[in-house]
Amino acid sequence: MQRLIRSLSLLPLLGAALLAAPLTQAGSLDLNLGPDAVQFEAGGEVTSGVALGGGVLYSDYRDDATVYHAQLLGVQQRGSRDLGVGARWTEFDTDHGDGGGLGLGGYGYVALPQMPAVSLGGYGFYTPSAVTSRDLEDGYEVGVRARYAFAPNLDAYVGLRQLRADFDDGGSRTLDRGAQAGVRLRF
Repeated sequence: MQRLIRSLSLLPLLGAALLAAPLTQAGSLDLNLGPDAVQFEAGGEVTSGVALGGGVLYSDYRDDATVYHAQLLGVQQRGSRDLGVGARWTEFDTDHGDGGGLGLGGYGYVALPQMPAVSLGGYGFYTPSAVTSRDLEDGYEVGVRARYAFAPNLDAYVGLRQLRADFDDGGSRTLDRGAQAGVRLRF
């Protein structure tokens, strides 16, 4: 519970980052919930085709875990495609170990031609042991989602996520796995 309170105390910092919105061309706020987890993300395009963002996930899937990330991505939204590729720093605060690392990954979504309000896709980020600190050996987060655009700036989605990390003394642990439902506001 203390980790959840500490995680929620960081939400104002993410909000403050969004106050720099005049510096961004477009931005988004994202909140999703699962049976054992809550995640909040915020991001914005700092220049055409380059997005900066961050987020926090709290999960008590098997044990308490709080995972923070900050990412810099090259992005493209053209027609029925929404793509992003880049780097993500992920910081783990868990019952099994703590540490962070630099990973690579991205996301991709494609709208269905018959139903342009519906898009399918997913995301994945992998952090190898060569660029980690403290207890973290390596880690990854992957997910798939089906999104529905209720309005030009509001999506709702359902999906599946798996978050796993390997720690020096804590072994390999699945920190979150399961279904999620969320909303994303774009501005």
